[in-house]
Amino acid sequence: MRPDQGPGSVGIVTPQTVRFDTPLALQCGVTLPGFELAVETYGELNASRSNALLVCHALSGDHHAAGRHSPDDAKPGWWDACIGPGKAIDTDLFHVVSLNNLGGCNGSTGPRSTDPNTGEPYGASFPTVTVKDWVQSQAMLADHLGIERFAAVVGGSLGGMQALQWAIDKPERIANAVVIAAAPKLSAQNIAFNEIARQAIVSDPDFHEGTYFRKGTNPDKGLMLARMLGHVTYLSAGGMGDRFGRELKSGDIGSAQDVQFQVESYLHYQGTSFSRRFDANTYLLMTRALDYFDPALDFGGDLVRALGQARARFLVLAFTSDWRFSPERSGEIVDALIAAGRDVTSATVHSAAGHDSFLLPIERYCDLLGAYLGRVAEELGD
Repeated sequence: MRPDQGPGSVGIVTPQTVRFDTPLALQCGVTLPGFELAVETYGELNASRSNALLVCHALSGDHHAAGRHSPDDAKPGWWDACIGPGKAIDTDLFHVVSLNNLGGCNGSTGPRSTDPNTGEPYGASFPTVTVKDWVQSQAMLADHLGIERFAAVVGGSLGGMQALQWAIDKPERIANAVVIAAAPKLSAQNIAFNEIARQAIVSDPDFHEGTYFRKGTNPDKGLMLARMLGHVTYLSAGGMGDRFGRELKSGDIGSAQDVQFQVESYLHYQGTSFSRRFDANTYLLMTRALDYFDPALDFGGDLVRALGQARARFLVLAFTSDWRFSPERSGEIVDALIAAGRDVTSATVHSAAGHDSFLLPIERYCDLLGAYLGRVAEELGD
């Protein structure tokens, strides 16, 4: 059986590009005259158009969340473990919409796109975008698709932050917010990690102040280092120890000659492959959107007041070994929701995989997510 035909697979999927000619005023004060979003959908929209579910991606994600683009693809979409027939996000029950966020580098308008004012790629001149901007552009996408209200908005990490912002900014257009491995805003430590990653990129001689495309270069080394740093923070010490230990890839410690540990080799591979597929300016833009996220800012710093705007029900999930977005940070969200009188279900799932746990087919995690969304589907009545 081909992988695209396996049980639980959405099969071969074809991305689409949606063009918007309506201007979009960004939070930074810049107005885009128009923009494009790359989109994939899985499952059928029901007659009442009530079963739509929006998937929001994390830092390095995109619209390709499930299935394969061709039978020869080595890997499926980034959340294939959770999206498909009979899976936690069941495409027999929901019409799933997944997009590449504005500012991305996989089909949506972003730094690689042509600036209509210059005829050149935007590069570093692409305007700053925020989570609030993404929610606004996603709402425009929903309008285009004829979806008045999402049965759920679901995301992990930066995707979970978008689900939170949706519930605050568009309370009438979201029935459920599923917030996984997220936080109400970044800690100083997380901002520091992002800044180190950004400095790795901008310090690369091939970065050329973000105009590398004009020079025919790419800051591969900086992107590789940024990804290596990020990847270490997404894993847990125990998980890395179990997976790699002090196993050698090559060399001999006894003679201290040409030694490379397995974990070093793994990180080099991850960093190199990332530098070949991801745009450096987009990485800078996405990490800044993470840093700037603070939904309480418009409410005098009061998260309870901010979440008091919401009308959705919430599922908040965290993982025991996630130190980048620890269970305590999810607990802040839960406490504020309770204080605001919102309907919230929460759980912390045991996992040794760190922050990356939200991407994996962990049985208890998938059971919790599937059970919650199953009840959402039952209430649709269509």
